[in-house]
Amino acid sequence: MPEERPPRKSLRVLLAEDQGMMRGALALLLGMEPDIEVVAQVGTGDAIVDAALTHRPDVALLDIELPGRTGLEAAADLRDECPDCRVLILTTFGRPGYLRRAMDAGAAGFLVKDGPVEDLAEAIRQVLRGETVIDPALAKAALSAGPNPLTERECDVLKAAADGATVADVAGRLHLSESTVRNYFSSAIGKTGTRNRMEALREARSQGWL
Repeated sequence: MPEERPPRKSLRVLLAEDQGMMRGALALLLGMEPDIEVVAQVGTGDAIVDAALTHRPDVALLDIELPGRTGLEAAADLRDECPDCRVLILTTFGRPGYLRRAMDAGAAGFLVKDGPVEDLAEAIRQVLRGETVIDPALAKAALSAGPNPLTERECDVLKAAADGATVADVAGRLHLSESTVRNYFSSAIGKTGTRNRMEALREARSQGWL
């Protein structure tokens, strides 16, 4: 009798996670599902689009904090470059601002990493069916937190100052005048209710606005 071959798996997944052990464990566990095949694994945000174009996954499972481009930036890239690929964000950091940014980038789902793999597998199936999957606690927190109060330029100057850069350094990096940079810092400090730009940076990061 001819040897029986296992049925071809129907759901193709790209996995982006910078921690090698976590990436390998997720790939192994998802691969045990009868209908899911992890067709590509990457450890940096810069590699996501190329891997998606090469392997044509149905769903891209993306961490947020990746070397190079973040998972949120990569989600927007995939929306433009691979519109047939659905994006599911999976992160340790369940911050309300991250959820809003993920949805703005076209993600179909947002989950935190503390759930069982069976729930993750089902979320992959759901987003492929066209559904939106969001961690309930995070959705509630996002609604109560409200939108990001910072403008794009205020976010830019805070990020540019993350390494302790001076006003002059930030002005040079962003091609702005020093007085304009000071105004952006002052506005960001006021909106975050903090005392200085480093506190404003920490608060913005904790909320997921950066």
